[in-house]
Amino acid sequence: MKKEKGGIFTKKNLILISFLLILFSGPVFAGGPSGMPEPVSRDEGGLHTAIGYWLGQTKYENSTSVLMRQNQIYSEAGYGFKKYADIYARVGISDFKISDVFRSQSSATSTYKNDFKDRWNFFGTLGAKGFYSINNIFGVGAFIQGTYYFGNFHDKVSGIEDGKLFVTELKLKNLWDVSGGFGLQITAPLGIKLYAGPYGYYSETTAYPQTIVAGFPFASGKDKIKSKTNWGGYGGLFVPLGKGFGLNIEGQYSERFSAGAAVTYRY
Repeated sequence: MKKEKGGIFTKKNLILISFLLILFSGPVFAGGPSGMPEPVSRDEGGLHTAIGYWLGQTKYENSTSVLMRQNQIYSEAGYGFKKYADIYARVGISDFKISDVFRSQSSATSTYKNDFKDRWNFFGTLGAKGFYSINNIFGVGAFIQGTYYFGNFHDKVSGIEDGKLFVTELKLKNLWDVSGGFGLQITAPLGIKLYAGPYGYYSETTAYPQTIVAGFPFASGKDKIKSKTNWGGYGGLFVPLGKGFGLNIEGQYSERFSAGAAVTYRY
């Protein structure tokens, strides 16, 4: 019997890798897009780079629920093993907003603003994909990726509590997320790739209020908060632009809609 060549990257092994990615993927906050299931690299494999933007929204909760929103700008580099697997890394900057987190639920407290806002902070993402082409039109794949924010997010607020002026700060430390899922891909005319599928995710951070203020959602000195929902769906398309360039547009939905776009280049 003739042995199948290709080392660990045989079709049989890559189907197994894809299955394991699905099975063990973590329960996207706004960790960013997964991209199409098929590796971005050329058919023979190799490097790719990308520059992208992502608007992410999700709900976090502990004793209460808060809506968080981010704008991310990032650069990506990855390596594809033919059309079977892909690994990639991103480095970028992100802002951070929490709606109504400074809106007090107590009539004894009033503030001059309701929303938490902080400007750019660095983050990094690592991810991997497995892909199997059923035929020239249909393919299936899986992904897993994780994101970590290297700095803390913080914002100050002032107001009146029981007739006395106060100034306090809310700090968020160790924000991270992990996501994974699988998708079906369809190749349309002109090489356009359409894809969609379910995903799971988990995101967590720790809130440190400088002082305890009546009516604020974080009542203790250290509150761990996590993503409210752990499942969602995603979909997108990849459009070849010629000369190695391509445009990827993707949307994700859980309790809120997130979306973004990236321009890629295959070497």
